[in-house]
Amino acid sequence: MKLLLPALPLLLGFVLDCIIGDPYSFPHPIRAVGKLIAELEALVRRKCRNLRLGGVLLAMTVLGVSTLLPAAALLLCYRVHILLGVLAESILCCYMLAARCLRDESMKVCRAAESGDTEGARKAVSMIVGRDTAVLDRAGILRAAVETVAENTSDGVTAPLFYMAFGGAVGGFFYKAANTMDSMIGYQNEKYAEIGRFAARLDDVLNYLPSRMTALLMIAACPFLGFDARQAWHIWRRDRRRHASPNSAQTESACAGALHLRLAGDAQYFGQVHHKPYIGDDDRPIEPEDIRRANRLMYAACGMMLLLCACVRILLIGVIV
Repeated sequence: MKLLLPALPLLLGFVLDCIIGDPYSFPHPIRAVGKLIAELEALVRRKCRNLRLGGVLLAMTVLGVSTLLPAAALLLCYRVHILLGVLAESILCCYMLAARCLRDESMKVCRAAESGDTEGARKAVSMIVGRDTAVLDRAGILRAAVETVAENTSDGVTAPLFYMAFGGAVGGFFYKAANTMDSMIGYQNEKYAEIGRFAARLDDVLNYLPSRMTALLMIAACPFLGFDARQAWHIWRRDRRRHASPNSAQTESACAGALHLRLAGDAQYFGQVHHKPYIGDDDRPIEPEDIRRANRLMYAACGMMLLLCACVRILLIGVIV
């Protein structure tokens, strides 16, 4: 038990996320981070003539607040009693993970599509994607849901686990603060190109290794799930760079190959069509069951990453101590 203690918050946090997810009635620290980002963005736009420099200051402030506050809270809890510290850190680790939420929200799309309620599926998918969903047909809605599960396997679960392996819950907060900034101000358009440039680049750097590890874990999980590991490897090797982001196509391509689907392609954002290459081969029509398959692939890859990160945490703390 003593040997597992350094990894216990990661393990318990993952189990808590699988059981309770992110109840909407509970306060969530990342929502507070989002409010801080929005307030600082407004302040920077009012006070800074150089928006690019202002964006750097915004990011440094958000990262500092988002890591120092949980670090201070955990230090206090561990000083009171180690069990209180483990409990508090487990809860914070749970907050940093989004596997249950991702599954629940994507399954709303699946169930609506299975029942023939295309408008219900469209509404459900609009809650988890940034693109304009009004123009999507049934196949487009299903693809958007599968793509979201595939991409957010890394952003929402394995990447936070990766940083929690080295920094515990505080490492998770650091990553999630950067990822939240990217999702709010990291757009490459006229409004955010300057103020969000640093946040977008930082997110690219932080996700570089976790996204590739996750893609490989997805491929490794295929034989256990009855999916095509050889095709997953082939499509990942061929299509993993077919995205404006250096990271997003990593997990999408592995998932597309595993399920023999064609994902991505043109998408509309804020009324503008963005031309994107396809990922994967159009071997068969997409179906609602593919959302379930993508979720199984997500959980398998996340479970593997959890075990790897738990081992790293145990070894790292052991070396330090």
